[in-house]
Amino acid sequence: MHYYSLNEYLKKTFNEKVYKLAISLAETCPNRDGSLSRKGCIFCSADGSGEFAQKSTSIIQQIENAKKLINEKTNAKKYIAYFQSFTNTYLPYEKMYEAFTQALFHKDICAVSIATRPDCISEKTLDLLERLNLIKPIWVELGLQTSNERTAEYINRCYPNSVYEKTVNNLKKRKIVVITHMIIGLPGESKEDMLNTAKYIAALGSDGIKFHLLHVLKGSGLEEEYYRDKFKVLTKQEYIDILTDIIEYLPEDMVIHRLTGDGDKKTLIAPLWSADKKDVLNSINKAIRLKDIQQGRKYK
Repeated sequence: MHYYSLNEYLKKTFNEKVYKLAISLAETCPNRDGSLSRKGCIFCSADGSGEFAQKSTSIIQQIENAKKLINEKTNAKKYIAYFQSFTNTYLPYEKMYEAFTQALFHKDICAVSIATRPDCISEKTLDLLERLNLIKPIWVELGLQTSNERTAEYINRCYPNSVYEKTVNNLKKRKIVVITHMIIGLPGESKEDMLNTAKYIAALGSDGIKFHLLHVLKGSGLEEEYYRDKFKVLTKQEYIDILTDIIEYLPEDMVIHRLTGDGDKKTLIAPLWSADKKDVLNSINKAIRLKDIQQGRKYK
C-alpha cells in the first residue's frame, strides 16, 4: 500500500529535501469576527491552528527565524513558506499581495503554501494567485474537514460543500495546487462517513490531502463537549485502522502531506497518546507494511 508522501513529491519536484517554514499573517477569520460567527470552528484553537508558526510583523524576519531553527538540525537549502494561522486570504488585498510576494521572492523559498477557507477566495485573489504561480509554485490549503453536511454544521464550519466544490474547480482551472484538510474522528461520524469524505476529496481532484486526528484543545469549543462526555476521542489503533483503510481509496498520484496532526502539548487535553508523534508515525507505517504483507503486496 505505497502512498505518495510529501517528502517523495518534494524530492521529485525540487530535486532535494525541502522543509516547510510555518509563518503567521492572518489574525482572524469570518467564523470569529462576526461575519459568519463568533464561535470559530469547534475544534480550532485560540491561535487559529497556528501554534507552531513564527509570529512577527515582518514576513522576511519570520522566514529567517524559522530557517535558523531548522538549520540547527539540518543543512536545508530550500524551503516552503507556509502561511498557516487562521484564514490567509481573508485580508485586505494589499496586505496579501505584500506578504505573499515577499515570501515568494525570497531566494531560499521554492514554493508558497496558503491555508484558507474555500469561502474566502475572491476572483481578485484568484487572479493574484494565478500570477504568482507563474513565478514559483503556489499551493492553496483548504479546510474542508468533512463532506458530511450534518457534521459540518455541528463543527460550525459555516459553508456548504458546494462552496468547496466551486473553489477547487476555480483553483484547478488556474493550475494552482490544491491541498485539502480532513479530520478523522469528528464527533458522530462513522468510519463510512470518513471514507466518504476521502472519496469526495479525491473525486473533485484535490492534488493533495492532509489528515488530522481530532484533538481536544484547551479553549476550543470541543473542550466543554468532551468534559460533558458528549463524544469519545479515537484510540491510537482506531485511528490507524481508519487511516490505512482511507489511504487505499486514494488515487496513486494524490500527495499525502500529513498522516496525523500535532496538538500543542501545552493545550492538548485528548487524546494524550497523540503527543508522541514519532511513535504514532512509526505505528502507522508498521500497520501499512503489515497490511501489504497480509494482502500479498510488495511493500515499497
